Amino acid sequence: MLPPTGQRVFLRTDPLCNLDIKNRTIRNLRLYRNCDRDEITERIRDLNSEWDTERIVEANSAILILVSSYLGIKTGRSWFYITAAVGLCLFAHALQGWCPILPFIRKKGIRTENEIYNEKMALKILRKDFDKSFSTVEELLDMVEKQ
Repeated sequence: MLPPTGQRVFLRTDPLCNLDIKNRTIRNLRLYRNCDRDEITERIRDLNSEWDTERIVEANSAILILVSSYLGIKTGRSWFYITAAVGLCLFAHALQGWCPILPFIRKKGIRTENEIYNEKMALKILRKDFDKSFSTVEELLDMVEKQ
């Protein structure tokens, strides 16, 4: 059975690693709890630039595919086995949320998109973005999307 898309990396990560990442997020939120709107807004901007696990996996896979394909063309066909292995790992990651590099990425504290999003939403609550009323769902969506 396939895990939910937004949870697949979290479910395939060592629980202690997940706890470390959550505790780091809690520490971040404590730092910003009493900050002014501008400081919180700057932190949200920083979070928008943070690379998540997917981006790291995709970038590393792309580099490996490019290098092994080039070497396969220039030096010998056996390099294409690496290209195929990377493709299989990407497929496993897409389905199950696991690939060989993932444990190393998570131990380094790289968060999933959902984990980054959760910190952003908590910061928006601290910034009091949702204390305002809204009359349309478009206004509500604007509040959620506000950087």
